[in-house]
Amino acid sequence: MWLQVALGLSYLVLSSQSQDRASLRRSNDHTGRCQYTFTVDNPSEASCSGTSVGPDMEVVKSRLTLLEALVSRLLGGKGAGGEGPGGGGDKTIQEAYSQAMRDKSQLQGDKEQLNRQVQGLQRRVDELSAAAETLRQRPCHQHQAAGAGLPLHELNQRPDRNSLYQEMKAEVTEVPASRLIQDAGQNHTGCGELVSVGEPVLHRKADSITGKYGVWLQDPEPMASPYGNKTVWRIDTVGTDVRQLFAYEDMEQFAKGFPMKVMVLPEPVESTGATLYRGSLYYQRRRSRTLLRYDLAYESLAARLDLPHAGFHGQHPYSWGGYTDIDLAVDEQGLWAIYSTSKAKGAIVVSQLDPESLEVKRSWETNIRKNTVANSFMICGRLYTVASYTAPDTTVNHVFNTATGQGRGMAVPFKNHYRYNSMVDYNHAQRKLYAWDNFHMITYDVSLGRPSRSSQ
Repeated sequence: MWLQVALGLSYLVLSSQSQDRASLRRSNDHTGRCQYTFTVDNPSEASCSGTSVGPDMEVVKSRLTLLEALVSRLLGGKGAGGEGPGGGGDKTIQEAYSQAMRDKSQLQGDKEQLNRQVQGLQRRVDELSAAAETLRQRPCHQHQAAGAGLPLHELNQRPDRNSLYQEMKAEVTEVPASRLIQDAGQNHTGCGELVSVGEPVLHRKADSITGKYGVWLQDPEPMASPYGNKTVWRIDTVGTDVRQLFAYEDMEQFAKGFPMKVMVLPEPVESTGATLYRGSLYYQRRRSRTLLRYDLAYESLAARLDLPHAGFHGQHPYSWGGYTDIDLAVDEQGLWAIYSTSKAKGAIVVSQLDPESLEVKRSWETNIRKNTVANSFMICGRLYTVASYTAPDTTVNHVFNTATGQGRGMAVPFKNHYRYNSMVDYNHAQRKLYAWDNFHMITYDVSLGRPSRSSQ
């Protein structure tokens, strides 16, 4: 086929000179190499009269040179500068194709192996699920085996009936009377001194750096408004212009992170000292001692007042800092402000506020240095302070009773499970402490006892 192409090209090259007088001869040279010789008769010259080459011959020579190059390339000669048909190019393609097929086979094998592993894992999951269901039902069988239903010889092998009684008694869980009263739907409003703080219960973890610390609460005494005592409120307080107030329909939607509304407060918030009470958000305006009451139903400011002589923006914070100079709190007796003044020289001052106007009704100066405690909260007119915000096992270390004006030390265990507790507030309707511990929004159950004589 290549020879036919070469001959066709030679015919095209020589056709401009003469179609009748061109001839091609094929023969071996003296070394045995095959050569092609083209012969063309000149129609205008009978003989070559001189050694000079005419312009027509120059054209023919150039075209023959081109023809030789083309023939060499078509025949796969090295002078063409590339691989010819059937040479290294086809071999490379064949090798690449073979490698691709080997890779495909390997991937197919890997896929089948992974499928077998997935099927094995699925069988394991089914087995574990069945085992979990068996364990879930086992306590009932154990209780049944403790008495009736056992063969006589097995029952006789047990130590005695008193041992059976002790074994069953050990499985009884004590429930505080206050919990039983709450579960019965009654309003348990009795006051007393703090006896214990339960284990932290996680409700949600913040998903961005702005949630390092903040405020989250439920209104213990909601007013007739679109929001009730199930509504959860949250403010992420990391930032220089904190204004967003998130509202969640209930604790379930809060845990899922689905707010039903986002309000934009008219004034920026300072730190984690805000609180909720009777349909209003109470908070400190950024870089000031100004207290604000924001009506949640009307979404507008309802009151504004400067807290007299109160330190602000880092003058008298808690030990963890964060500009926690003014901490607002709510308990069974109303709205409170926890702060310090230059006159008090850093000692905690507790003031009861009018919830409508924010006017100070009465104040008490304690002997507790504010920058030596991590946080504080109010329960039944008593101020309680937390010793550390980072220690995993710390204590509620001070109590101050506003009814008597007396305070004392105490040591009620308190856990900072996530080791950076920046907010602790009491909700007297839920009988819980709400806290914000290093991105985690948690609650603690509290137990109250009778007031001690020393604090009466």
